[in-house]
Amino acid sequence: MGEALSSTLPVRQNSPSPDSGWDSTEHAFNVPLDILEEIFLNLPAHLVVCVCRLVCHHWKDVADNESLWRQRCRREGYNLHESSKVPSDWRFFYFMCKKRRNLIKNPRGEDELQGWTIVRNGGDGWRVEKPMAPHPNTQVQTNFVTSFRTCTKSQLIDLVKEGYSQAFMDEVQPHIKVSDWYAPRCNCEYNMSVKLLHSNNRVIQEFTPKTIHLPEQENDRWKQMIHVFKDYGPGIRYVHFEHGGKDSVFWAGWYGIRLTETSIELCPALDKQNYEPYSG
Repeated sequence: MGEALSSTLPVRQNSPSPDSGWDSTEHAFNVPLDILEEIFLNLPAHLVVCVCRLVCHHWKDVADNESLWRQRCRREGYNLHESSKVPSDWRFFYFMCKKRRNLIKNPRGEDELQGWTIVRNGGDGWRVEKPMAPHPNTQVQTNFVTSFRTCTKSQLIDLVKEGYSQAFMDEVQPHIKVSDWYAPRCNCEYNMSVKLLHSNNRVIQEFTPKTIHLPEQENDRWKQMIHVFKDYGPGIRYVHFEHGGKDSVFWAGWYGIRLTETSIELCPALDKQNYEPYSG
C-alpha cells in the first residue's frame, strides 16, 4: 500500500536542475485529463488561473484549454448572443462576463461632480442633493439636479483602459447597455446622447432621442431610459455619454431635471435581466 501511494507523488531529484527540483518526467499528480478538468470546473476560477496552472505543465495545459472555459461558461449561464460571434479566447470571455460592471464613474453624485466633465453649466449650475421621491433602488440617496438654463455633463469611456481588448471588441461585439434615471421637479426638459467612437473619434453608432418634456405632476416618480447597442461592427474604442436638461419655468435655483444611477455596461453574454429599451 505504501509503495502504491508513493508512486503517485512528485519525485525529488538528488541533483535538482536549474529550472526545477521536480523530475520533469513525472506529473505532479497523475490524474486523467477529464477528471482533472472536472475538478477545475468545481474550483473558483481565480484559483485555477493563479494557482493550479502553476503546479506543472500537465495542469497548465488543462487550465489553459479552451474546452474548460467554454464548459465553465455553459455551466454558469454565460451564453453567446449570436452563434456566429464565437470568442477565440473563452477564458477572457468568461472573466469579462464575470466582471461585468458599471463603467460610469460616480453615477449617483455621491462624490459631487467628480468624474464628470461639465459641458454646460447654465443658470445656477449643477448641484447634488437628496432625492425628493424615493428611488426604486433604495441604495440611491443622492441625485444631480439642473437649473433654469441648460446644464449638461459627460464622460468618455476608454474601453481598452477598462480592460476590453480591441480584438475582443471586434470579435465578440458585446452588447452595450445604457441606462439613465430621471425625474422632474417642476416642468422640465431631459436630454441624453450616447456615441460609440472609433479610435480616431469617428462616430460608429449613436443614440440621441428627442428632448423629453416632463410636467411637474410627475415629480413623485422616477423614469428610466434604456438603450442597447448591438451589431455595431469592428473598430469601437470609446463610449461617449452626455445628459442633462433644465427647468422650463426659469425659476432661480435648482428646479430642473434630476438625474441619477447612470450606467453603461458591456454584456458579452445574454442578459439574464428583463428590460424594455426606449422606443421613442
